[in-house]
Amino acid sequence: MSIVKQPQESALKKPHINLAVVGHIDNGKSTLTGRLLLETGYVDEKGFKEIEEQAKKLGKEDFKYAWILDRLKEERERGITIDAMHVGFETPKYFITIIDLPGHRDFVKNMIVGASQADAALLVVSARPGEFEAAIGPQGQAREHLFLLKTLGVNQLIVAVNKMDVVNFDQKRFEQIKADLGKLMRLLGYDPTKVPFIPVSAVTGDNIKAKSTTMSWYNGPTLLELLDALQPPPRLTDKPLRMPVQEVFSVTGAGTVIVGKVESGILKNGDRIVVMPSAKVGDVRSIETHHMKLEDAKPGDNVGINVRGIDKNDVKRGDVLGHLNNPPTVAEEIVARVVILEHPTAIGVGYTPVMHVHTATVPTQFIELISKLDPRTGQTVEQKPQFLKKGDVAIVRMKPLKPVVVERYSDMAALGRFALRDMGRTVAAGQIIEIKPAKVEIKT
Repeated sequence: MSIVKQPQESALKKPHINLAVVGHIDNGKSTLTGRLLLETGYVDEKGFKEIEEQAKKLGKEDFKYAWILDRLKEERERGITIDAMHVGFETPKYFITIIDLPGHRDFVKNMIVGASQADAALLVVSARPGEFEAAIGPQGQAREHLFLLKTLGVNQLIVAVNKMDVVNFDQKRFEQIKADLGKLMRLLGYDPTKVPFIPVSAVTGDNIKAKSTTMSWYNGPTLLELLDALQPPPRLTDKPLRMPVQEVFSVTGAGTVIVGKVESGILKNGDRIVVMPSAKVGDVRSIETHHMKLEDAKPGDNVGINVRGIDKNDVKRGDVLGHLNNPPTVAEEIVARVVILEHPTAIGVGYTPVMHVHTATVPTQFIELISKLDPRTGQTVEQKPQFLKKGDVAIVRMKPLKPVVVERYSDMAALGRFALRDMGRTVAAGQIIEIKPAKVEIKT
């Protein structure tokens, strides 16, 4: 039996929010998420007692909350479900899907896919001396995550300053972290005065569901109350159906199951769909979220859909699903507004970084530098520049070197913003202005 309980059907009646939990490795993301699930009644008590005893025996008692998620991951690896990366739970106001972003070597790639699906993010930073400083340093994941969240349009943020027990719940340390992180956030385009910071301890449970008695100097809301203060973003129900594919499975007895988040439009049982760029056509047999059957899936829903007529090998992460009468756009070329964030030399025509757009990853070549813009006013300052360097904003023409589905940012932000990566770092971010569509034949 799973240690993490599934949400009840009643959860589907509440507004839905997708929450990415992000931060540097070892700052306590898993421990905090595990504690949150325990405090909201989503962890089986008997299963948790077993974990607790195991942790005590190994002298790792502080790990018991993180092991809730580890146990869930093991279960996921054995059984293929929509939960591959998502955990659902209810707060008094919302049905929240936590997008759990583990710290693998290919962490940033997973991070971009997760962040591209998020409506809001919980950034976990450690109060422990040295850990926080490493997290926001030049190679820190908290720094890169913040930047990627902003690039991908995640503007709602909560910062949990974790491990306050390690620094004896010291208010000065909390204020110092808030000031240092605030400076970084301002550089990245966030307004730190609008971002709630909360001191917590995942190990002791302070300020998670109940107010802390050891930090009487903090008089703000608890973490659970802050989650309930989030705002669900506007849902694009009036736009064509677009669902970027996150994973695809072949389930014995059921056939092909495609997992992803509906970004726009409405998907119903029985709908005739097409997966682009492979142009494979099929029918929707059933729709599920967190093991609950749905009649239809709306924007914001993370779902697994069982399809007839499409083989597992015809679909891959990064493809986009749409209705047959309004198929997703495959781009031959795109024109984009690009900001160069980090590059040791100059970028010219022929530069080929990797573009991360929604759940897709595709090498993309700069084929024309159209103009350079003033970052403050957006006015053109130079036509056809020879090269671009760190800090420049420009309009460029790019050619994806493999077929990829995108949309104009003005039509659908989630499929129209991207990050460019090279040499293991994020070098630029951009928004798609125009698309030259590729010719793709759909055989029905």
